Amino acid sequence: MNDPLLLALDCGTQSVRALLIDLHGHIRGKAQQAFDDYVSRHDGWHEHDADTFWRAAAGVCRRVLRDHAHEHAAERVQGITVTTQRGTLLPVDVAGRPLRPFITWLDQRRATRLPRIGPLWRAAFKAAGVAPTIDYFQREAELNWIAEHEPGVLARTHKVLLVSGWLNFRLSGRYADSVASQVGYLPFDFKRQQWAGERDWKWQALTVRRDWMPELLPAGETIGGLTREAAEATGLRAGLPVIAAAADKACEIVGAGAIAPHIGALSYGTTATIDVTTPRYVEAMSFIPPYPALLPGQYNTEVQIFRGYWLVRWFKDQFGHPEIAEGQAAGVSPELLFDRLVAQVPPGSQGLMLQPYWTPGIRHPGPDARGAVIGFSDVHTRAHLYRAILEGLAYALRDGKERIEKRSGTRITELRVSGGGAQSDAAMQLTADIFGLPATRPHTFETSGLGAAIAGAVGLGLYPDFPSAVAAMTRLGRRFDPHPQHHALYDALYHGTYQRMYGRLAPLYAQLRKVLKASA
Repeated sequence: MNDPLLLALDCGTQSVRALLIDLHGHIRGKAQQAFDDYVSRHDGWHEHDADTFWRAAAGVCRRVLRDHAHEHAAERVQGITVTTQRGTLLPVDVAGRPLRPFITWLDQRRATRLPRIGPLWRAAFKAAGVAPTIDYFQREAELNWIAEHEPGVLARTHKVLLVSGWLNFRLSGRYADSVASQVGYLPFDFKRQQWAGERDWKWQALTVRRDWMPELLPAGETIGGLTREAAEATGLRAGLPVIAAAADKACEIVGAGAIAPHIGALSYGTTATIDVTTPRYVEAMSFIPPYPALLPGQYNTEVQIFRGYWLVRWFKDQFGHPEIAEGQAAGVSPELLFDRLVAQVPPGSQGLMLQPYWTPGIRHPGPDARGAVIGFSDVHTRAHLYRAILEGLAYALRDGKERIEKRSGTRITELRVSGGGAQSDAAMQLTADIFGLPATRPHTFETSGLGAAIAGAVGLGLYPDFPSAVAAMTRLGRRFDPHPQHHALYDALYHGTYQRMYGRLAPLYAQLRKVLKASA
């Protein structure tokens, strides 16, 4: 009853959670609010009101403290940390008021009038073969779209904040964010883990000013004390330390205990990723930087499948009506019932193969990429399609693993799997089978919040360093070992078919894009 607690705010894409976490990594309390209020004013747009994010975050804080008032939770909380979705951006004015809604990472609008990059940089990019990558960066950048379509917003902009920077500002009153939260189309130097130098090409590629950027602090540093206004909103005491943490994926990796280069951290979330934590700057693909790790000065080399376990939601919406109805009647998640579909189908889905590129990429897959399913026959059912989705995601992440190994020179010998998809035993087993490696769940599904709490514990001096905190606050859960016969089948399908699919289909994707563009 007197043990110290950390409060971690985890503001993801689907919900915000307030977690009370003790120094042994136990989740002592949780309150959650789902987000069903994203706005799409035009096709492909995806926005969210900034004040609603704050009110929801403050609300779950109040609720978890109220639910555990008998345990004196508010008095035991030693600090608060924030971890959030990545790449979701907001301009605010000089008074800290939002100038427009957040443009989220799922938003698909593109800039067309781009800032001009100087001739020396353009020549260098052309010589390096990365000019299309730079063009993609500029078109994807939210700031360039705002400059083109809402110049009045930029004229009044005082700061540009990610969700983490916004919540940290509302908690502390300070325009400051964690180095390890800087993932997005921003003028950030990923190698030096600081805002880019004044001669860096990103200042030319983006419509942005240096004074718009918030102050950056290493994870574990104190941003400030909780303001009186924030204390009233959250139910916490004024002056409580607000500790810098990291973006959700970086926190998830540490919450899974994956802090060594030989451990592959798989995240089965809306975006599926494979990461390693390394002290070296290693790009999985040229000009695609590793992101800052929660551990200060280290990197997360990452390969991502943008529409990862989003595909499970797509399947549920299009084909999962029986499980939706059964889940509503039984009070369980339809996704948990999908494991029965997987069990109906043998490994390999009887030749049904899925390439999970529902959204194009930058380098691999390229900007023309699309999803593909091949191998249909009269034996295939919706159960086969569901298993093929899970297998396709695992194939894609195995390809990412091999890219990371090739670039880093370090073999990945074990997997830690977190995210919503890790709750599926079927997904865990086929992941172990496809990779041919043991796949282990962490002891909690709340790995992002746990990673943020670890940053808080280190920052407050409750542990001397990050390795000590990780050793004390993370543990392994259930381990899934590969089945040799299944791995042999998957290995043959991966090398013989999956790895050839994109190369064979890429010319057709390019032709498809050309035809559709001409007919638009």
